[in-house]
Amino acid sequence: MKKLFAVLLALAMLLSCVAALAEDVVGAPADLVEAAKAEGELVIYGSCEEEYLAAAAKHFTELYGIKTEYQRLSTGEVPTKIEEENGNPSADVWFGGTNNPYDGLAAKGFLDNSYVPANASHLTKDIYKDPNGYWYGIYTGLLGFMVNKPELERLGLEAPQTWDDLLKPEYKGLIWLSNYKTAGTPKLVANLMIQLKGHDAGVQYLVDLDKNVQVYTKSGSGPSKNVGTGECIIGIGFLHDGITQIIDNGYENVGLVVPADGTACEVGPVAIFKGAKHPNAAKLFMEYALSPECVNQAQNYGSYQFLVLDNATQPQAAIDFGLDPSLVWDGYDFAAAAKDTDQNVTDVMEAIAAVGADTSEGRFKTE
Repeated sequence: MKKLFAVLLALAMLLSCVAALAEDVVGAPADLVEAAKAEGELVIYGSCEEEYLAAAAKHFTELYGIKTEYQRLSTGEVPTKIEEENGNPSADVWFGGTNNPYDGLAAKGFLDNSYVPANASHLTKDIYKDPNGYWYGIYTGLLGFMVNKPELERLGLEAPQTWDDLLKPEYKGLIWLSNYKTAGTPKLVANLMIQLKGHDAGVQYLVDLDKNVQVYTKSGSGPSKNVGTGECIIGIGFLHDGITQIIDNGYENVGLVVPADGTACEVGPVAIFKGAKHPNAAKLFMEYALSPECVNQAQNYGSYQFLVLDNATQPQAAIDFGLDPSLVWDGYDFAAAAKDTDQNVTDVMEAIAAVGADTSEGRFKTE
C-alpha cells in the first residue's frame, strides 16, 4: 500500500509539473511564472498604439492572473517621467514605441539589463536587440511618407518620392511631422538625415524642411491620423500607421511612399525599468512580449508592423503593402544613432530656432 501511495504521489507531482509547464504558453521558466504570480501586480508604460497596449495587458492578466495596469505615453514622455522619478519608477516595464529613447534611458542608467529573456533567442537579427541587453525588439517599421492622394491631385501636385522632394516650395504648409521633444519618430528622422548627408548638411536639411512643415504633433503617429481627413496632406511617419488608417479607418485616399533616396526603421522594444517594484512580473512580461502570444495579436488591434521573431506570423497587410524591412538603407548605423540622438535633436532644434522659426507649443505640440 505504501509503495502504491508513493507511486501515486510521484505521478501526481509529475502531472502537476506538466500542468505548470503546459500552463505557460509563452515559454517562460516555471519558477519565474510562480515568482511573478506571487508578486501579483505589474505596471506598464506603453508607447505603441493604445488599443494594442490594452489588449496585450488584458491578455497577460488572462494568462497569469496578475493584476496589470498600463498607461499610454509617447516615447518622448516616458524618459521625462522616468528621469523625474529618479530610480523609483512608478512602472515596471516599457512596451513598444521606437528604440532611440530607450537608448537614451539606458545610457543614463534607468533601464535594467540583468535579465536575458529566453524568448530573445527567436529574434531574427542582432540589430533587433540592444547590444548590452537593455531592450529587446518585438517589431520593426519603415519610415516614410503618407499622402492624401485626392488633395494632392486637387492641388495639381505629385506625391513626393524622396526626402529632397519634401523641400520643394509647392509643399509649403502641407507637411506634418511630430515633435522632436515628445516623440521618437522625428529623432529617427534626424539621425537618418545626419547619417545620409553628414552632420551640418543634415541639420541644414531639417531647417529647410521646417519651412514646409505646418505642425509638429505630440505623438509620432499624429500625422498619419490626419492624412485621411485631409487636414494633413503629407505626413512623415511610420508607414504601418498609414496601413492602419487605410484598413481600420477606411481611408483609401491615403497613399504610402518609401523614400527612394533611403530610409530607416524603428525597432519597437520591450525593457525593464531599473528599480521596478515587481521585478519578476516584469521579467515574465518581457518573455510574454517576445512571444507569438503577444505579437500575433497586434494586427487585430490596428498594429501592422513587421514582427522580428522567427516564430511569429507576419501581418498579411504588411506583406500586401510591401513594407519589407529589407528596404532600409544598409548604411544606417544603429550604434551611432544610439550614441548621437540627444545631441542631434538639440542641434536641430537650436538651428531651427536660430533662423527665427516658430518653435512655440502652438506649432510644436505637447498635448
